[in-house]
Amino acid sequence: MREFNSELPERITGPYTRSRPLPSYRGVLAVDAKDFTGRPAIQHEAVSRVVPELLRTALVRAELRDIWDDRKFPASTGDGYVFGFDPMRMPFVIHPLLLTLQDVLTDYNVLSHGAVPIRLRASLHVGPLPDTGDEFGGNGTPRNDTHRLLDSRPVKAVLASHKESITHVAAILSDRCYEDAVASGYTGRHPDHFVEVAATVDGKPFSQRAWIYVPQPSGPLYEEVPRIETAQEPARDADGPLKGDGTQVRHTRNSAPNGNINTGTVHGGQSVGNYHVAGDHVEGNKAGRVRGFQGDQVRGDKNQGRR
Repeated sequence: MREFNSELPERITGPYTRSRPLPSYRGVLAVDAKDFTGRPAIQHEAVSRVVPELLRTALVRAELRDIWDDRKFPASTGDGYVFGFDPMRMPFVIHPLLLTLQDVLTDYNVLSHGAVPIRLRASLHVGPLPDTGDEFGGNGTPRNDTHRLLDSRPVKAVLASHKESITHVAAILSDRCYEDAVASGYTGRHPDHFVEVAATVDGKPFSQRAWIYVPQPSGPLYEEVPRIETAQEPARDADGPLKGDGTQVRHTRNSAPNGNINTGTVHGGQSVGNYHVAGDHVEGNKAGRVRGFQGDQVRGDKNQGRR
C-alpha cells in the first residue's frame, strides 16, 4: 500500500503583510514555433526536441555559450522553450543572438528541404524571479508576462505577413527590456530597428507597451496609430458660449473613417487607403511613423521645380 506524507504543504505566504527581500532579477527568453499545433502529430516531438538545440547552436555561434551553460529554470513548453539568464547579458541576447538565431534557422530550414521548417517567435523580459532549483523555480509575473508577449497579436502578425522563406525570427521586447537595454544605448542595435506596439492577447486581460524587432524583415513594419473617431456629434458642453439669440453654440467634431476631412479649399487630387497592420485595422492616413517598405523616398524640397 502506498504511503502518504501526513504533513501539510508549507502555507502560501500572504502578500502585503511584511517586507521581504526581492528575488534575484533575471532576464527571461521564451520562444515558440509558429503553427506547431497545425503540424501532423508525428512532427510534434521532433520540433519540441530541436527548438532548444537551435537556441544552443545560436548561442554557441554568437560566442555566448556561457548563457546557455548558466541558464536558470529551463523548461520545454511543448512548442517552445524558456529559460532565465543574468540580466547583465540582456544586450547580447538582443544582439547578436537574435540575428544569429535568424541565420541558424535559415541554415536549418534550407537543409531540412521543407520537411520540418521552423520559424520562431521570441519574447524578452526582465524582472525578479525566484530560482529554487526545482521544477517550480522561475514562477512569477515577469515570466507570465513573457509568455503573454510571446502570444500577443503584433508578433504573431509579423510572421504571418512576412515571407516564410526569408523571415524566420520575429521578436518582441517588453518596454522595460527595451528601455534598459536598447534605449540606454547598451545594445548594438539602433532604436530605429525597433517598432513600438501595443501588445494584446486575444481572450486575455493583457495589454502592454512593447517593441517589435525583426532581424531579417521581408515585409512592412508599421507603428500603431490611434483609431480615428467616427462620430460626428454635438459637443456636450452645457456651459458653452451663447449666440446673440441666446441659444447655445454647438461644437462638432469632424472625422472621416474612410476619407479625408477638408475644412478649406483643396487643389489637386486626394486618395485614402486602408491598411491592415500588425493584426489591427487602421483607418485614415498614416498618422505615425512607418518603417519598412514604403515606396519611393524623396529628399529635399519635393515642390522644387513646380513653383
